[in-house]
Amino acid sequence: MAANETEAKRVLIADDEINMRRVLEALLRRDGYDVVTAANGNEALANMGRGINMVITDLKMPLLDGMGLLRKLSVEYPDVPVVMITAHGSVENAVEAVKLGAFDYLEKPFDQEQIHQIVAKAMLTHTLARRDARPVDTTVHGRFRLVGDSPAIRQLYAVVEKVADTPSTVLITGESGTGKELVARALHDNSSRRAGPFIKINCAAIPKTLMESELFGYEKGAFTGAVGSKPGRFELAHGGTLFLDEIGEIPVEMQVKLLRVLQESEFERVGGIKTIKVDVRLLTATNRDLAVEIAGGGFRDDLYYRLNVVPIHLPALRERRQDIPLLVDHFIARFNERLKKQITGAEPAAVERLVAHNWPGNIRELENVIERTILFCEGPRIRLEDLPADLGGATLRPSQPDLPVVVSAPPAASPPPSAAPPVGEEVGSLKEAVRVETERVERDLIQRALDETGGNVTQAARKLQISRKSLQTKMKELGLRDRD
Repeated sequence: MAANETEAKRVLIADDEINMRRVLEALLRRDGYDVVTAANGNEALANMGRGINMVITDLKMPLLDGMGLLRKLSVEYPDVPVVMITAHGSVENAVEAVKLGAFDYLEKPFDQEQIHQIVAKAMLTHTLARRDARPVDTTVHGRFRLVGDSPAIRQLYAVVEKVADTPSTVLITGESGTGKELVARALHDNSSRRAGPFIKINCAAIPKTLMESELFGYEKGAFTGAVGSKPGRFELAHGGTLFLDEIGEIPVEMQVKLLRVLQESEFERVGGIKTIKVDVRLLTATNRDLAVEIAGGGFRDDLYYRLNVVPIHLPALRERRQDIPLLVDHFIARFNERLKKQITGAEPAAVERLVAHNWPGNIRELENVIERTILFCEGPRIRLEDLPADLGGATLRPSQPDLPVVVSAPPAASPPPSAAPPVGEEVGSLKEAVRVETERVERDLIQRALDETGGNVTQAARKLQISRKSLQTKMKELGLRDRD
């Protein structure tokens, strides 16, 4: 999977060997990725503010090694996948890194195909993670890192309390962005397995042809590119919890093998003959209706019954509207800290409009709206007019991130406008008046974003939720200097 041409994904490579950095950089740039390099963990941390989408780090480095870098990234950038590189004899450390939260590891020597596959998989995982809601610890009403006090959420708290410290499998259902991974994490953290590993896989990010080796591992020579043995996720999760998100994406032929592991707690690696026994609690999640999948032949009913011992359904945000004010307060506190703002709250009219919205993207959509609103809010409180246009406000709509804000460019002879014509002043046409006002708003928003990011065009484009190329085009149209 190559990176998008208009908005390349950015990979950070941390390795103290300059030749290794150059080789990896050349491979990734050839696939269309933007690459940032660092010679040690401290340099890597200093570059994380440059919009990094994934990190590839060597295990052994001076100053701050790969394991130390992983620990810091897991706290400060939990959604950024980290891939560990290890030499022969250090596989045990790499496996330990995966248990600590690393996305995966590469064992030296590795071939180009391994790099292509693991980077593509990590990038897709990063995209899916950004799609899902990730509310964290809160000072408002909530438990288990979830925010809410509605009857549905209080019932969820009660279920987590009852089933957390049991060996039963749990199937968590709900729309995208409702917090399914948070519930899985709460079940693990409140069980007697909390000291063991919590290994998670997004099955939608794994190519179907690699699913078996991902879950069960493989032996050296099992297939082309298998230059060494590698444990699967079930082995890594021994003594802890394995969370399979998007379980409905697993191919039917793999579902038989998964059922066997659940029933017998044993399996063989791909290409291996030794039976491996594991002690793993399995948690799964899906936004699909598995009953419909069963009827269509896409999911086995016997596996469904084995997974659905304890069903937990997460309500959509529109079904728990009374929690929205709590979530708004929570996100305001979070983004005040992140964006160095001092917003004290939201005015009643703004809260009322937020509560009335249907939120098809659930908590992630609400989080993005609050971040965007706080970014451009100039008063002490969020007003109705501060909200995005589709919520009744005046800020740019976030639903078309890769398009220029206006389609038509200003005539070449027209000077850059500084303000809309006063009421009663003669204008050439309604279309011209709209163009003038639109450019004024665009100019103000772009200038504000550039000021917020110290003139960094890439970060400003990310804040405005448009591509860097679109922002550069718009800056040229409006006579703003490219300061990146």
